Amino acid sequence: MDYKKVKTETNAITRNIEDFTKGTNNIYETVSILSKRSNQISLEMKEELKQKISEFTSTTDNLEEVFENREQIEIAKYYEHLSKPTLIAIHEYLNGEVFFRNPHKEHQDDF
Repeated sequence: MDYKKVKTETNAITRNIEDFTKGTNNIYETVSILSKRSNQISLEMKEELKQKISEFTSTTDNLEEVFENREQIEIAKYYEHLSKPTLIAIHEYLNGEVFFRNPHKEHQDDF
């Protein structure tokens, strides 16, 4: 998913708790789902950022000289202004874009 194109809030807002219990009927399960999805998004964004910044790193390894690379700074600023992974996960959940299942409930139904 391209997180740069997600149109979601950049700040936390007050939400209706009933919207979060529609898919699971359990707010704690929903929080767990949102937490796991947020971690997935965060790791993907972190890897993408590392990859883009590594393209501009210098090969010299000298502790006395610190080079400011303008491209690295611009990329870092761009990623700072993106929506937070938690807000993206909430947006995806409320729009039905998150797939989740509970294996414990599936096994209980088999008995």
